[in-house]
Amino acid sequence: QLQLVESGGDLVHPGGSLRLSCTASGSTLVDYVIGWFRQAPGKGSEEREGVSCIGSRGTTYYRDSVKGRATISVDRAKNTVYLQMNNVQSADTGVYYCASMRSRFADARVCPNWKNFNSWGQGTQVTVSS
Repeated sequence: QLQLVESGGDLVHPGGSLRLSCTASGSTLVDYVIGWFRQAPGKGSEEREGVSCIGSRGTTYYRDSVKGRATISVDRAKNTVYLQMNNVQSADTGVYYCASMRSRFADARVCPNWKNFNSWGQGTQVTVSS
């Protein structure tokens, strides 16, 4: 089972950019889909929204609200998955978690649902505010 640690959360002005990192240990990423989830302010853990995810064969998923603004990528040498977000908006505010699912394929059937993922990091706070 993977252990995951997120970093990169920050206070960002609307229209700005940030890059979140999710570093894994305990195994390589080859057999896992890594997803990024957002828990909005005032929402519970069961309301985490799937933002993006990536599979070992490069398949990706993006939530409609971030398409064109977010890019997910993986550095296998560092065992790290990145989420680059540009033109951030107030609706992007929340705690961002990365999570793993034992699978190689990332698509819209599995990525949006947090229940498909069984190992979670501790989260990193993203606040978009002027």
